[in-house]
Amino acid sequence: MFDSFKSKTGVKELFLTDGKPPYKQALPLALQHVVAMIVGCVTPAIIVAGIALSRGEISPEDKIVLVQGALIVAAVATLLQLISLKNKVGSGLPVIMGVSFAYLATMQAVVQEFDLATLFGAQLTGGIVAVIVGIFIKRIRSLFPPIVTGTVVFTIGLSLYPVAVGYMAGGTGSKDYGSVKNWAVALITLAVVVGLSHFTKGFLKLSAILIGICVGYVIAVILGMVDFSPVLSASWVQLPRPLHFGIKFEPSSMITMSILFVVNSVQAIGDLTATTQGGLGREPSDRELSGGIIGNGLGSLFGALFGGLPTATFSQNVGIVGTTKVVAKRVFYLASGIILAAGLLPKIASLLTTIPQCVLGGATISVFASIAMTGVKLIAKAGLNNRNTAIVGLGVAVGMGITLAPDSLALFPSWVMMVFGKSAVVLATLITVVLNLIIPQEEEKVRVRRRIPLKFTVKEKNFKNLKSL
Repeated sequence: MFDSFKSKTGVKELFLTDGKPPYKQALPLALQHVVAMIVGCVTPAIIVAGIALSRGEISPEDKIVLVQGALIVAAVATLLQLISLKNKVGSGLPVIMGVSFAYLATMQAVVQEFDLATLFGAQLTGGIVAVIVGIFIKRIRSLFPPIVTGTVVFTIGLSLYPVAVGYMAGGTGSKDYGSVKNWAVALITLAVVVGLSHFTKGFLKLSAILIGICVGYVIAVILGMVDFSPVLSASWVQLPRPLHFGIKFEPSSMITMSILFVVNSVQAIGDLTATTQGGLGREPSDRELSGGIIGNGLGSLFGALFGGLPTATFSQNVGIVGTTKVVAKRVFYLASGIILAAGLLPKIASLLTTIPQCVLGGATISVFASIAMTGVKLIAKAGLNNRNTAIVGLGVAVGMGITLAPDSLALFPSWVMMVFGKSAVVLATLITVVLNLIIPQEEEKVRVRRRIPLKFTVKEKNFKNLKSL
């Protein structure tokens, strides 16, 4: 589809990073990027806000503020990447940033244990750590080969499965949790997402999650599961509110979030590499990698101050770049402008908060499965010899095991529980990094075929038989 578009229009500007294609051609491509990322960007904010709301910490209006913050920080972080200030902040590559699911399990744990202010304090610390990692990425990159990053990504996916299933059932603590109605809507949503993802092409395939949510949302409206009162009461325009939720610094939360920022910084290398390889046909430079990680750290710092959760490069948008080969920054500037406009309009943010939890669960479980399988691919890329299977197995076993049996740390200080007992990702990261350093590499066994000359004597009487062969 995109090759025919390229040949028919003859517009080369779309395929140059500094190209200036006509807005009538750039706008639809920008909207495609927005459609691909907007649900994934706001869903973590909706989930975290739901926890804070259930604890009585925030009001329904504050939930809208969190969703607004997610959109605004995504737009700002994307602009930082595109502008590339002084060739040091931002990658200068055509990428879209958004709130990352990779932090979700830890964010939930921090909000449940403390509050949103503590979460934003930990995020501020993590953003500073990401900036430092970006500066020294060349020196620490060797600590995170595919076997380590693959195990970590796999663990992230596994740790998010209970979140998705809980949402499919209607959201833990809801009055109709586990009802047939919730499961029916969730499964229909999931069926639409899977069907479009595997049986269609082009726009329908790229927008599978959004379309699945729209179908599930319509069904939920028909069944009377949607309350539109927040939309009616929301204002039309609202600027971000600095430190609206406050900010607190709690050591265990700061340590946990800092570790996750390090892991996510290394994972960003994969997305930036996929962008340059898929869209530009080359490897990213060290400056682009360093600037990209620094830009992400500063974007998350901005988010901590204005109610936006931690950001990361969005892999679905990287996939669009690889498919379309469209790398003109004008397309991405337009996309970031659209995202920013949506973040400044509470009506849009409030409409997103009315999506029932069962619909979100049905749509996001496929996303979490994709995250886990991305980890599996990275592990397979590293090879499954005895050494690597031991690293993966122990990392996942201890990380997930302790998280699923939190009472195993009951007699330890509370900070130990916060750092190691609330997030499987932290333990899995630490264990796989250490094991990768101390377990010796296996010698590669190479089978060499030796050519041994065959010496034999042919008797006179067998010569005729040999000749006939």
